[in-house]
Amino acid sequence: MKPIHDVGKRKRAIARATLTEGTGTIRINSQELSTFPENMYKKRIEEPLLIAGSVMNKVNIDINVKGGGVNGQADAIRLAIAKVLAGYDKKLHKLFLNYDRTLLVADVRRREVRKPNTHGKARSKRQKSYR
Repeated sequence: MKPIHDVGKRKRAIARATLTEGTGTIRINSQELSTFPENMYKKRIEEPLLIAGSVMNKVNIDINVKGGGVNGQADAIRLAIAKVLAGYDKKLHKLFLNYDRTLLVADVRRREVRKPNTHGKARSKRQKSYR
């Protein structure tokens, strides 16, 4: 079988996934997913794996992720995993879309750029004094 490559992006985080035939191991930046601490981010990463079911026992997935924060990286990994699994088994594509559209379609929202002559946030303005 030829390896399947795909990319997942969220905010500034980019995750590149490679799917090959194997025994069901998932490595993120050369670290096994099973060694990650139990938290919300790990649960979000495991969502497409649970939906895929028995397909996961036939493949290995290697993911390289960089940039962004923890939440953005988790969503980028989740998207990359779902995309390579959908490329491997076409039936999963419809399952993923019915469960959650963001498994296959990237969320394109980004941080708004801070405007010049403003304080702090993107839309904050200088306070005006009338007296």
